[in-house]
Amino acid sequence: MVAAANLVEVAAPVGDTARATMLSALMGGQSLTATELAYCANVSRSTASGHLSKLDQPHLVGRSTAADAGGT
Repeated sequence: MVAAANLVEVAAPVGDTARATMLSALMGGQSLTATELAYCANVSRSTASGHLSKLDQPHLVGRSTAADAGGT
């Protein structure tokens, strides 16, 4: 039962088309901004940010800032 519960925890966030599109874009190996992901998924930036939060909960994505990448 634990394995099934873990699968649901991961599968549920990916069940949304926009989130699946964003996750697929990130699987290319490049870091993308929320704005870039919003464009890929054809949603607003605020909607993309909400989707990223849902993908972050089961640790499907990570977050970084420009400072993390050595920017300003």
